[in-house]
Amino acid sequence: MLDSTIQSRLSREVQGETRFDAFSRGRYATDASIYQIMPAGVILAKAPGDILAALDAAREAGVPLTMRGGGTSQCGQTVNSGLIVDCSKYLNRILELDVTGRRAVVEPGIVLDDLNRALKPHGLWFPVDVSTASRATIGGMVGNNSCGSRSLRYGTTRDNVDRIEGFLADGTPFDFGPGSGNRVPETLLRQMLDLGAREAEEIAARFPKVQRRVGGYNIDALVPGDRPINLAHLLIGSEGTLATSTAIEIKLSPLPSKTRVLGVCHFPTFRAAMEAAKPLVALGPTSVELVDSTMIDLARAIPIYAKTLEQFVRGAPAAMLLVEFADTPPENEENMRRLADTMSDLGYGFGKGGPHEGGVVEVWDMALAAEIGELRKAGLNIMMSMKEAGKPVSFVEDCAVPLEHLADYTDRLTEVFHSHGTTGTWYAHASEGCLHVRPVLNLKLEQDVRKMREIAEAAFAMVRDYKGSHSGEHGDGIVRSEFHGAMFGQQILKAFEEVKAAFDPDTRLNPGKIVHAPKMDDRSLMRYPPGYDFADLKTGHDWSAWTGKGGGFQGAVEMCNNNGACRKLAGGAMCPSYRVTRDERDATRGRANTLRLALSGRLGKEALFSDEMAETMKLCVGCKACKRECPTGVDMAKMKAEVLYQRGQKLGFGLRARLIAEMPRYARVAVVLRGLIALRNRVPMLAALSERMTG
Repeated sequence: MLDSTIQSRLSREVQGETRFDAFSRGRYATDASIYQIMPAGVILAKAPGDILAALDAAREAGVPLTMRGGGTSQCGQTVNSGLIVDCSKYLNRILELDVTGRRAVVEPGIVLDDLNRALKPHGLWFPVDVSTASRATIGGMVGNNSCGSRSLRYGTTRDNVDRIEGFLADGTPFDFGPGSGNRVPETLLRQMLDLGAREAEEIAARFPKVQRRVGGYNIDALVPGDRPINLAHLLIGSEGTLATSTAIEIKLSPLPSKTRVLGVCHFPTFRAAMEAAKPLVALGPTSVELVDSTMIDLARAIPIYAKTLEQFVRGAPAAMLLVEFADTPPENEENMRRLADTMSDLGYGFGKGGPHEGGVVEVWDMALAAEIGELRKAGLNIMMSMKEAGKPVSFVEDCAVPLEHLADYTDRLTEVFHSHGTTGTWYAHASEGCLHVRPVLNLKLEQDVRKMREIAEAAFAMVRDYKGSHSGEHGDGIVRSEFHGAMFGQQILKAFEEVKAAFDPDTRLNPGKIVHAPKMDDRSLMRYPPGYDFADLKTGHDWSAWTGKGGGFQGAVEMCNNNGACRKLAGGAMCPSYRVTRDERDATRGRANTLRLALSGRLGKEALFSDEMAETMKLCVGCKACKRECPTGVDMAKMKAEVLYQRGQKLGFGLRARLIAEMPRYARVAVVLRGLIALRNRVPMLAALSERMTG
């Protein structure tokens, strides 16, 4: 906890909001990773000055500071024990838009989908189309160097950002970008230029030659070359460890062709799909995405996806590659012909002379293609819908290898999974050799935590054998940072540490990420630490579909994996209260985390029955949108009912609750007296009195 004096000062100085209570801090203790660290306080920044005030307070209190967007990190980038600065509620504006020059300046908290909706009338978009676009913020994407399914054509975030403004760790304002007019501390610039020149040869030798390399610092951006050195590109992918941002200048692209077409290539074996990736990429598609049989089977059990599957899956393929083209109609006709020919050459033609089961299902309906794209984007969360105690765990999920090694890499890693008594589901970016895979483990068990480390060490060794990257998309965080010495060599690791020391000599900004990292299997940092337990309640509802205490209530609550789909602001209905307040407390994720923390004893013994818990559940309208739209099927309406039941059992039920419960018994009388009852709505004093009596 922060000193009360500092808390008071922040509350006065910050234009946004400050949160120091245990419930609010608990909601920011996790992201979409396996880690959980209780912060000292949360600031919902509303102006650049709020970030500066937070930096000053962190410096005075001697605590870390971490910037946060949508909180969708899978590697633990956005958790720490100090101050968390949330930019998503208020710092989410488009500051400048140059349609002709295809440029925009945005605040770090703007959500990608919101940005692209605003750009659509101008025929433009920001093309780094990550699967979490409905809640990922541009600031978070910059910190992570996010990629997206169409990076084959558009590149990574680094390729689409020109300038970053913000504050260094000591509060010094900066403006990093190309050309003149920048604000760059001279000493810092000289240090970075010297480092780039000195390490150029080692960088060329040790950095993986794959586009999807998002590990470590981008010190290759410091190497002298044809273009002027842009320090903004060093900040991209730095995970908030070097500086904070207040404004980001992005490059925009014309919207993709409205005549996109999708070829769904079916394969009888997983290896066959992997071997086909390289010849299919050679056709020049915008993306080639993998979906395997396990993901198909899981998606069939989720109502929002089941109907879509019926329209494009033929038979029982072991794997499918979704090959997208976005050209003119005549070009797309030719693209699909070449795709069919290539598949035929590989031996797949749905009975048209091909020796194997397989072939291409053509999807010309743009609406269906969009639904298929949404299903693929939800791949991670579909996998997380398993109700067993073990869950697919993120730690080797985005290694990237050259395409020619993809089949061998996936075969070898699958063998490693089997040797540890587990399996993994593969999906995502076959076009760039960056497949997502999560072995199923139960991290409440010490032996499964050991398995996680053993699998990670084996996987990373393979990746290095194939000259690939430990991370091709999701970054380092706590999961991968400790392995940089093996990945890049000690000389490059020392260069990373030199960069960190130059920008942040007091190690104030998001420490423990990229350099000076803890062990990835340190259980004290995990969501389920040693001694984790859950209250064994006598529940009022049936939770037997899940495992765990409380007749399965534990398993139902722990289904939330923090993916943040409930933070979307358009499409579907989830979550109506969050869409109004944009407060983490009022998202399904925020409520589920609060419940889990309360029932595991992290918020005090009586947390479940507290007014804070009641306030957390208050704006849940019981619409059941989360049950249908949450990819892991979290049913917050039912959980709220359970919380109210438990509170009533402990504290008694209020008059309003009893009146509602007994309504069938007095409804006939109420109809007869409806005129008298209606006076309540016409006489203000009666309305106030009834509200006071019933609560």
